This record gives sequence, structure tokens and C-alpha cells, in this order.
Amino acid sequence: MAQRGAFSWVFFLLVSFFTSHGDALGVNWGTQASHTLHPSIVVGMLKDNGINKVKLFDSDSWTLKALVGSGMEVMVAIPNKDLKTYLKYKKAKKWVKDSISKHLYDGGVMMTGFKFYSWRFEPDLYVAVGNEPFLTSYNGSFVNITFPALTNIQKALEEAGLGDKVKATVALNADVYQSASNKPSDGDFRGDIKDRMLEIVRFLNEKNSPFVVNIYPFLSLYQNPDFPVDYAFLDDRGESIEDDGIEYSNVFDANLDTLVWALRKSEVPDLKILVGEIGWPTDGDKFANRTLAKRFYDGLMKKLATGAGTPLRPGGLSVYLFGLVDEDMKSVAPGNFERHWGIFSFDGKPKFPIDFSGKGQSKMPVAAKGVVPLESRWCVFGKPEMKNSSKLGDLVNYACSNADCTALGYGSSCNNLDRNGNISYAFNMYFQMQSQDVQACDFDGMATITTKNASTGTCLFPIQIMSAGVRVIGDGISAAAGFVGLVLFGIFGLM
Repeated sequence: MAQRGAFSWVFFLLVSFFTSHGDALGVNWGTQASHTLHPSIVVGMLKDNGINKVKLFDSDSWTLKALVGSGMEVMVAIPNKDLKTYLKYKKAKKWVKDSISKHLYDGGVMMTGFKFYSWRFEPDLYVAVGNEPFLTSYNGSFVNITFPALTNIQKALEEAGLGDKVKATVALNADVYQSASNKPSDGDFRGDIKDRMLEIVRFLNEKNSPFVVNIYPFLSLYQNPDFPVDYAFLDDRGESIEDDGIEYSNVFDANLDTLVWALRKSEVPDLKILVGEIGWPTDGDKFANRTLAKRFYDGLMKKLATGAGTPLRPGGLSVYLFGLVDEDMKSVAPGNFERHWGIFSFDGKPKFPIDFSGKGQSKMPVAAKGVVPLESRWCVFGKPEMKNSSKLGDLVNYACSNADCTALGYGSSCNNLDRNGNISYAFNMYFQMQSQDVQACDFDGMATITTKNASTGTCLFPIQIMSAGVRVIGDGISAAAGFVGLVLFGIFGLM
């Protein structure tokens, strides 16, 4: 899902699985991690899993070089932080030349994507101009610059002779539309951005580009304590709601049809819709675990296999699962689950079986190959007899302010550790974040390195991997993670 903080510049990849759903199924792959997988390893993993489409939410040259000769179709995008740049048409032309045109050659990166028409696919490249730029948490920062940037990029594509092949769009969060009654038929675009949304959807319709929307049933459950749990899933176990003679058995169908109503009221009733992000996290909340994630994906895969669509948009759906791997550097402002959306763990290991066919053929995806783990050693609390002290609290807070301690939160996988276990987990996460630097396991003499696996029960004490990139430092993790650390001390009485 998109960043709710200031770090929307970090790109995402969008990769598509070649399954019985055709090319309508994809998965987002984010890279906001302290230790990233090397692009060549990622390309190998994608190919091993039959993946033939990749979308960058950036035009990162390192990634594109790894994709050269792979035969994969690539989609690129422009992050929110760059939207203002492309208010200048000359800048838009240069971006198209550098990021699109130069890669369109035999044996290079295949700059193509797809459009979905019921049962028929047509090749296209989609450039996503911005990623959820109208989120209410951005306080209108991108409201007045997204559409001009979108039109400039599309104009530049057309001037480059690519207008029929390459289409510009915007990846939008489902919060751009709403329904006062929570029924789809009352759906319309948000009042504060309605004029801008009308400009965008009519432009997309004119250019034959799709409306890309990110829908998260998990968030409906997370944000509303009275939300019916079964309604977040697609296995028809819960009660339905009725709207204008239509029965809705899950929030996904109701959400997407709310958008359909908004498009109808905007006089673009047939505008194509792609679901840019949808998924379920596996840690960081009482509803975020592997069991519920598997339940959600099982229901979604079966739905896609039937080609039923939604009541107002019958037929096949194009969706992109979120996400590929866990990311320990994401902001936790929306919730601790933000770092646990991956179908794969940070090291490229699959978490649970998934039936991508939707036909009862559930199996573990193929893990990434060639990943080099660090040594089998952990940093643990070396003074278990020591009583609580402000000094100890400060040390644990420091560790969690510079590493990922979200698994210690309420309802999470390491929530049942005792006092010493909580301290050891915090120390080890910092130790691993620092690539097992010996000096990172000191903590004023209160920590020690061990070769005995400290994992216990459902709580994994991870070992990091050799990183392919430079770790992001500073505000990217400390501000949000520091809050996590302070909360933990309140819970566990470490202060």
C-alpha cells in the first residue's frame, strides 16, 4: 500500500503471475527494506514462478538493467515527489525519452503492459503518474499538480510516437470515493477533490487508459471495531447487505461497485478499472496473520478463477496482489502491519501455500535462489537478573527506534514473550539491522552474541541477508519505529 508518510519516493515493483487467470493477476513488490534482494535474484525468482510482467513505480536504471534480455514486460511510473517536476513539459519530454523510448529496442526491456476487456487482452504500457496522491493524509499536497503532470506525460508520449502503445494513468486509493450510507449506489467522488477527479476520469476515458484503484478489505476490518469479520473475506461465510436489489456478500465487491457508481455519475460509466493493490498482512495486528492471509487469498483466487467479477462489473477482473516481500523500513503510521504485507518474507521465502489457479491446486511458491544469509548468530539480553531501569528502557527504545520491533505489538507473532524475551528481540533486531556488526550487540554490556537460535513458539528471531543495496537511514525508520518502542515499554513495564 502507499506510504502515509513522507517516503512515497521509494519505488515499488508490480509483478504479474502467468496463471490460469491469464495475465489478469499481479503482485506488488516493494523495496523499502534495510537489506534488499539483488535485482538479478529477483528476476530469477520471478521467472521461476512463471512471472512475465514487472511494474516499477519508478524508472530505476539498476532494476531495468537486470530486466534486459529477461523477456519480461515492464511497466514504469513516476513517484509523488517528482510530480511537480513534470508540470514543465520539457521535463516530461525528457523523462519519456530517458525512461521509455531508450528501452524500446529488440533484446532490451519490453515496455508493454496490458488492458483487460472482459475476456480479451490488448498490449499497452501504463505509466502511473503518482501513487495514491489524493490520500487525505497528504493534506492536499498533490491535488493541484497530479492532473497537469498526467496530461504532460501523455502528451510527451504521443509526441514521441508512442501514444497508441503507451498510456498514462494514476494509481489511486479507494478513499477518493465514498458512500454516506455505505451502500454502493450512494457512491460518489469525495467532495474536496471532485472537480479534480472529474478531470482525471474524463481524460482517462478519452485516452483509453484505465482507472487504477487500490482496495484493502483488511483496512476495513482494522479501522472499524464493529466491522463484521467475515465480510472482509470472499468465501461467503457472513451475512450479505442489500442495495437496490443486489446482494453483496463481501466488502471488496461493494467497494468496487461504489467506484462504478461514482464513474456513472461522472458520465464515464464504461471506464476500465484495474485493482492496483489488494492483499492481507501476516503480522503486526490481531487480524494480521498467515492463517487469515491464506483465507483471504484462497477466496480471492477462487473468485478470479470464476471470472464472475462484481455485480456491476461482471466478467474477469485485473488485480495486483500486495505484496511480494516484507519491508522493514516502511512507515508504521497506518499500523504495525505495514511491514508485513509480503507473500514472501524479506529473504524471498514463501510464507504459506497459495492456489494461484483458484482450482484447488494450493502449493508453496518457489523461493528466491542465491540469497546469502548472514551467520547463524543472534544478539540477546545478557543480564537477565537485572531489574527494570530507565537505562534499560532507553536501550530497548533505541534498538526499536532503529529496527523493526512491530512483531512485539498486541496480537502480533511475538506478543507472548516475557520481559527478557522482549528485550532480547529488540536487541537482535537492531543487531541484524546493522548486518551483525559486533559493536551493535553491546548495549552498554547488557547484550551478548549467541549461536543458539533464540526463536520460540510463533516468534521468529530472524537472521538478516547480505544486502544488495545501501540501507536507508534517518527519518525513514526512526520516527515511526521510535513510537513503537515507546509503546512497547508502556506495555511491558520496561521503563
